[in-house]
Amino acid sequence: MNSSATKERVLEAFHFRHATKAFDPTRKISENDFRFILETGRLSPSSNGLEAWKFLVVQNSELREELRPFAYGAYNQLPTASHMVVILARKGLIPESPYIYEQLTKVKKYPAEMVRNNVGAWHEFFDSFHLDNERARTAWASKQTYIALGNMMTSAAMIGIDSCPIEGFVPDRVNEILEKRGLLGDDEYEVSVMVAFGYRAKEPRDKTRRTMEQVSEWI
Repeated sequence: MNSSATKERVLEAFHFRHATKAFDPTRKISENDFRFILETGRLSPSSNGLEAWKFLVVQNSELREELRPFAYGAYNQLPTASHMVVILARKGLIPESPYIYEQLTKVKKYPAEMVRNNVGAWHEFFDSFHLDNERARTAWASKQTYIALGNMMTSAAMIGIDSCPIEGFVPDRVNEILEKRGLLGDDEYEVSVMVAFGYRAKEPRDKTRRTMEQVSEWI
């Protein structure tokens, strides 16, 4: 593999990517390309490998319209994006959580006895990050979703697909709409962030960023 060519290609993708405010509604992402994007989200790292997320691919036009009044940051993207993803964060994570036990034993393939014996270590971890209430634990899970978000946007840019991360929405109302449709499980999830994918309707202005010297320090 030519590392210089790979680095150049990655940087080209980062320069290509911008927060697309309106997409060309006549252009749709192929199923193969979008499954590639989702796969990069699925393969993303998460704290302790818990994968405390779920990706809702919202293609239902009625649901998009229902969300639109409460998603001001996605007002233009919801009707024009080829694909809209609502990323959910898992709630109710405690050391004794059935989800954690299942994830570690069934997915990570750790011995059940080892998992049970490490509950004390999990309590220490939760205490060290002050995860002593449900709000804090859900916020911790929500932080993990941004890793998957970034990876999906980067992988999309590398194949010429545009995206826009969206935090401009009313969480309580969005959760209410999703819960009404049975999309949050048994009170297992809540909305963390949204991201729209498609093809830009017009070219963006040149990318601007602070200098490397302003944003980094070598010690």
